[in-house]
Amino acid sequence: MTFSDIFKSSFLENISSVSLTDMVLALALAFGIGMFILLIYKKTFAGVMYSSGFAVTLVALTMITTLVILAVTSNVVLSLGMVGALSIVRFRTPIKEPLDIAFLFWSIAVGIVLAAGMIILAVLGSIVIGIVLLIFVNRKSHTSPYIVVIRCEDHASETEAAAFLRKNSQRCVVKSKTAQKGEVELNMEIRLKDDNTDFINTLAGMPGISSAVLVSYNGDYMG
Repeated sequence: MTFSDIFKSSFLENISSVSLTDMVLALALAFGIGMFILLIYKKTFAGVMYSSGFAVTLVALTMITTLVILAVTSNVVLSLGMVGALSIVRFRTPIKEPLDIAFLFWSIAVGIVLAAGMIILAVLGSIVIGIVLLIFVNRKSHTSPYIVVIRCEDHASETEAAAFLRKNSQRCVVKSKTAQKGEVELNMEIRLKDDNTDFINTLAGMPGISSAVLVSYNGDYMG
């Protein structure tokens, strides 16, 4: 094989299969929508620790997906090889928040739609998804679940504390109970009637109650 035979390969023929204008436009739109996804992620984040690396990944994933789909749509043979190559990829990073999965699929979907040339669908769809997430994720309600941790001296104070909580909350369910000599610890899940939490002060001052702690958490709601 001579030096000139190398350049007769079909590799060089694929260079012009995707125009430079299409590539620049698709990647620019992918970057713009990716930044919009990142902004929505910041506005709706409700986890414990914010990961800037995951946020940047959303932008990069949008652009990478667009790049891959552009290559796939320009060559049928390449698309078959890409399926085989991606089938061996394994992601071992755990997803801590269920909502993070939605953002990952959102980034991938935008990349696919943009590379397919459906720009209006990608833009309007992202705006609608962003608005829906802002409305539902950031919606605050006093009926969110709380955990009350109570330390009682005996069974009588335990019964009195449980009755007091049921009276001052919409719903009250015992999640766990730890009994030791001279002390009983109750973990109870409640839903508040309103935003007033002064009842915890009253509860802590009741006879036989050594401490009362109110904690908000993002657990499963009571059915």
